[in-house]
Amino acid sequence: MLVAAGCSSDSGSDDAGGKESGASASASVSASPTVQAATYASLPDPCDTLSKDTLGDLVPKAPKSGKQGKSDDVATRGSCSWSSLDNNGVKGSQFRWLNVSLLRFDSDVTRGEGDKLAQEYFDKQVQDAQSVDGAKNAKTAPVTGTGEAATLVTYDLKKKEGSFKQQTLVTRVENVVVTVDYNGAGLAGEKTPSADSLAKLVKKAAKEAVAAVTKANSGGGTGTGGAASPSPSASKSASKSPSTSTSKSASPSKSTAKKS
Repeated sequence: MLVAAGCSSDSGSDDAGGKESGASASASVSASPTVQAATYASLPDPCDTLSKDTLGDLVPKAPKSGKQGKSDDVATRGSCSWSSLDNNGVKGSQFRWLNVSLLRFDSDVTRGEGDKLAQEYFDKQVQDAQSVDGAKNAKTAPVTGTGEAATLVTYDLKKKEGSFKQQTLVTRVENVVVTVDYNGAGLAGEKTPSADSLAKLVKKAAKEAVAAVTKANSGGGTGTGGAASPSPSASKSASKSPSTSTSKSASPSKSTAKKS
């Protein structure tokens, strides 16, 4: 006699398989990506970054209010410029031009921390200032006591109006880059200003601008201990920022930052 025997599966094996499957699914769920939040969450009005006394030293004949640069997001970018012409009649005139640009970087999970992004832009600003067409006697020097990093680039630039002494000081304070462009020229026979005297003034202006950024965030901000949102960074590309281009200003000299 032939006897057919049926085989049944072990119910215990099914339970174990279910538990293993659930554990695997649970392990596959990872936390949302985070990145260290940027220190500074806002910017000061760039036209209010310098005191009246400092403006009087750098651009003595400039209008009381500076020329605000266009910005589609004042929380991340802005600029302000001043132009001064001290006319001495037949003796000629002294020209001065000053521009303060601010650019803030938010932390972003796809691009990195705000201060890292700011440092990359800082390096690019310095490189651009060092490679201006027609620049003569170019010099680059580190500047201490102004932000986390600061570099001064100086050079001479010959224009049809006269010989200009250009000073570009780029500094980074946490996740904000401050660029101060300053130049001067003696026109129509006036003496060309001293590069050393202009450098001293631009350092003073940069230090005040950095202090203004810190003060604007002294009441709060995102802090340094949180995590940034995985949403795209509020900071736009530097090439679209008005703070990276000052060539539209009243200055007849070429902006060092316009290539950004």
